[in-house]
Amino acid sequence: QVQLVESGGGLVQAGGSLRLSCAASGSIFSIKALGWYRQAPGKQREPVAAITSGGTTSYADSVKGRFTISRDYAKNTVFLQMNSLKPEDTAVYYCNAVAVDTTYRRDDYWGQGTQVTVSS
Repeated sequence: QVQLVESGGGLVQAGGSLRLSCAASGSIFSIKALGWYRQAPGKQREPVAAITSGGTTSYADSVKGRFTISRDYAKNTVFLQMNSLKPEDTAVYYCNAVAVDTTYRRDDYWGQGTQVTVSS
């Protein structure tokens, strides 16, 4: 099993910044990709950003130029630097990992979520 623990959410004014962190631990053989999703009240969960094992990044159009995803390979940790935050960024942010465990099973894993609230 692989566990993901997020941190860094909170309340910030519009135009401010937050940095989310997500640490993966457990029976990890390899991590194929790490990413962030978010879910606002009454809406479906949507992808925000992702980074592959090779370092390729991708972003939702709504956050391009404002959010940056990065990864510490040694610590199996992924970060999401969020700048120029807008009220519409308010959501619960979830960390996601596509990982292979020590039994060589590949699966999707999710963190518990961290609340980000942007006030206008």
